Amino acid sequence: MAEADSVAVIGLGRFGRAVALELMASGTEVLGIDGREDVVQDLNGQLTQVVRADATKEESLKQLAVHEFDRVVIAVTGDIKVSILCASLVLQLGNPVIWAKATDEQHGRILEQLGVHHVVYPESDMGRRVAHLVRGAAKDYLEIDAGYALVKAAVPAELHGVTLGESEVRRRHGVTVAAWKGGNGSWHYAERETVLRTGDTVLVVGPTKRVEAFAQLR
Repeated sequence: MAEADSVAVIGLGRFGRAVALELMASGTEVLGIDGREDVVQDLNGQLTQVVRADATKEESLKQLAVHEFDRVVIAVTGDIKVSILCASLVLQLGNPVIWAKATDEQHGRILEQLGVHHVVYPESDMGRRVAHLVRGAAKDYLEIDAGYALVKAAVPAELHGVTLGESEVRRRHGVTVAAWKGGNGSWHYAERETVLRTGDTVLVVGPTKRVEAFAQLR
């Protein structure tokens, strides 16, 4: 899938606003749509274009040429019916790839049944991420897929001063060290010849239980 040059974000609450501003920071053209005048005014000048409009009206979406955007993010919160109606209308326009925020599994299933291309669950995803961080010693945690994760962790003592090839991390712990960072330095790809030291940080990928166990090592 090609990188998106233009994105329409419908619903500019905390989630939609964060998505829109991050897209702008990455150089993407962003149209923001919300029904609240105060929200629109607050973001005026921060997005390529931000308008007050009713996204449950087909005519409004057509006038704003939403169908001409590469992607549409439906970030409507608080009213599932509005989210579903908005998704249905954007799908009827035919062109954009749609990302939609779901508040729960039932909402997500309906969006998927409509044909929404990507459904995200920011609250539950963040909840699971925080749970793993609270539970373990990982500095950060990212679930890549069910049962598979990427963890940022301190380098355990058993890896200090030896090459990754000699340490046999994959055989002994069932994980792969993908990258490392020394002290306050920058990130580097991990190679067989990489030697890790006290104070270094690593990115480790593998089955969730195994990467969490690795993060617990001292």
